[in-house]
Amino acid sequence: MVLRFGADRAGFRAAVRALVAAQLPPAHVVWRMAGPGEPAMEGGGADLFGTPGPGIAPAEAAGMVADGAPALSLPRAVATLADLVLCHRDPARFALLCTLIWRVTQGERQLADNPADPLVHRLGRMAKAVRRDIHKMHAFVRFKALGTENGRERFVAWFEPEHFILEAAAPFFRTRFPAMDWAILTPHGTVGWKDHTLAFGPPASRPTLPEGDGFEEGWLAYYASAFNPARANPSMMRTEMPKKYWPNLPEARLIPGLLEGAPARVAEMLARQAAAPRKRDPQKAVAAMAQQAPSSLEELNALIAASPAFVAGGTRAVLGEGPPHPRLALVGEQPGDQEDEEGRPFVGPAGQLLMKAMAEAGLSREAVYLTNAVKHFKFVPRGTRRLHQKPTAGEVKHYRWWLEKELDFVRPRLVVALGGTAALALTGKALAVTRERGPHRLGVHEGYLTFHPSYLLRLPEEAARREAYSAFVADLTAAKALAEAA
Repeated sequence: MVLRFGADRAGFRAAVRALVAAQLPPAHVVWRMAGPGEPAMEGGGADLFGTPGPGIAPAEAAGMVADGAPALSLPRAVATLADLVLCHRDPARFALLCTLIWRVTQGERQLADNPADPLVHRLGRMAKAVRRDIHKMHAFVRFKALGTENGRERFVAWFEPEHFILEAAAPFFRTRFPAMDWAILTPHGTVGWKDHTLAFGPPASRPTLPEGDGFEEGWLAYYASAFNPARANPSMMRTEMPKKYWPNLPEARLIPGLLEGAPARVAEMLARQAAAPRKRDPQKAVAAMAQQAPSSLEELNALIAASPAFVAGGTRAVLGEGPPHPRLALVGEQPGDQEDEEGRPFVGPAGQLLMKAMAEAGLSREAVYLTNAVKHFKFVPRGTRRLHQKPTAGEVKHYRWWLEKELDFVRPRLVVALGGTAALALTGKALAVTRERGPHRLGVHEGYLTFHPSYLLRLPEEAARREAYSAFVADLTAAKALAEAA
């Protein structure tokens, strides 16, 4: 029995149906997988299927005998196991599965549920290896941009799987990235998505991929900032992210330097004494500010700058920035490390990504008002680094008076909430950003809800980040149009 190169599920099923129909025991069958480009059924020599001509596919050849054979009724556990094991690279997989199916059809219906059986145990280990390989492909494929064609972005990726998993893994990418055209090239075959069609092709050689772009640089900046030296475990890292995948991962080039500097940074962390928490009375502070009744944005900013932080770690307030009475005001979550250092909103990695998206949407930093729901950087110290901490709902509430007064003075035509924290500050209730993106009434303001740029940087797969980034630019473009029409 000569099957196609790869998993060849259809060919194997057709062949096994014919073998069982002919009551031919597995010991009488020799299986072989054709090489890349080699016909599945060889023209010379007779076998169970007669003597098909050169290039006849196994499913067609099997049909010569199996057309009248009844369909096999197999337990679901057997079918599931077979689908995975057929993707394994072990040449013995066909014979092992044929033996399993033969025994099931001869009366051992519960065989696949017995892990103590040597055959089932071996097949189970093979299935586990295939599942792991599929997971690795889902996690470690990194697409590179090729530009646009007919208004759709085009991407390509190179991946080297251990097993013949391309057909099994491809539906994940089709579901995850339907809005762009892409191709994944591997030594076992290729798969592409274009015109809403998934197409498979022959094996490929490693291509010369495009260099990184601004979005990739933002991802690298985020990856470096999120690295925790106290939890660095090179052995575990190599187990979860084997070095064979590193050439395809942009962030991999940062890992040696991050690991090299980890011991010194951990030592600094241990040498630092934890600061005693400061006692704060946010309600009293907010009430005191309200009694002062600022009459201008300048007076309000002076109050904010002079007030203590309502969050742990906050050092100085980062005030809003932009023109009075703009078409758009963008409200984020809180300043980050770089914003706290420079005293300006949206200057860190997320801010740089926001500026890039705004430029693509036809917006300039000078024309919009930029601010945050929480005015101080909430963080916990880790050695020389300050790790971002998400503000609680209570903390957002304490800052809400500041934000409402600020927007009263600025008077934008439309307010864009960047993420769930901003939406909570503006409306007083939680909104699911991914489900409720779009035009919204945000408290007393006409508004628009979209992602925070830091969310895009946190997405694990590059293609997912690119797809979300395209949606983010579209949201900013739509918000701009609404503000101009207001």
